[in-house]
Amino acid sequence: MPEQRPPLEGDFAFLPDRERHIAGYIEALPDGAVMDVKSLAKVLPLYGQMAVSSALRALSVAGHLRRVRGQSGEGDQVRWVTRTYWSRIARDNEWWNAFLTAEAAPAPEPALVPVPVPVPVPVSVPEQRVEGPQPESVPGSGEERQPSKAFVALARLGRVDERLALSAADCAELEPLAAEWFERGVGAAYLTSALTSGLPDAVGSPFGFVRRRLRDKLPPRLPAPAPRPASEAPLRRVLVECTECRTPGRPEAFLDGLCRPCRQPEPAV
Repeated sequence: MPEQRPPLEGDFAFLPDRERHIAGYIEALPDGAVMDVKSLAKVLPLYGQMAVSSALRALSVAGHLRRVRGQSGEGDQVRWVTRTYWSRIARDNEWWNAFLTAEAAPAPEPALVPVPVPVPVPVSVPEQRVEGPQPESVPGSGEERQPSKAFVALARLGRVDERLALSAADCAELEPLAAEWFERGVGAAYLTSALTSGLPDAVGSPFGFVRRRLRDKLPPRLPAPAPRPASEAPLRRVLVECTECRTPGRPEAFLDGLCRPCRQPEPAV
């Protein structure tokens, strides 16, 4: 049977399988995480560097990302650095041009005028008496009854592929294993894709099959991103980079994050 992928809501739902898979992973990354081609290829075993590069180009054209290059540092320590901006919502070229133009503008000098801070005044409120019997508290009510992200992801497997339908007891027992995936920075779409891709024609024990995949395919724990030095923010002399060839230029010189040569490849001979 052909490989099945879970649908992603929002803008990602209209992307091809590969781009949707990589977009789901990028969406779960924390701010400041490394997301160049080599780094993504190391943590996405389904795709190599060429596939990741092509996917990033497609995501740029779709309006989800742009790359910029700018100067960082002071004095003799000035260097050029590249940063990637990501948007879950697909943005058009006009929106990106306005955003990147604002990023390139020099930051205004902070005002040195002291601003008075109001001091809160304590107010004494008399205790209110309520007539009539008080409602009894119900243990386990409210947020305590809300299922975790891991439980919900496991419960939805049967809707993605009925061969992996799990009972409520199965989901509760597998929940700690699935929760560890979320602790390592992946989202529900990535987890569902890893569990449902390449299924055999028949699954005798959905519980045992899912438990083994949760253990065997557990993604690596990525190191926390290094804190950004204060000298790197904000960037100066910001230039947009072509997502394909990384040629720098002004925002208005790019369309869909691509320079003119990359948008118009040479015709095949």
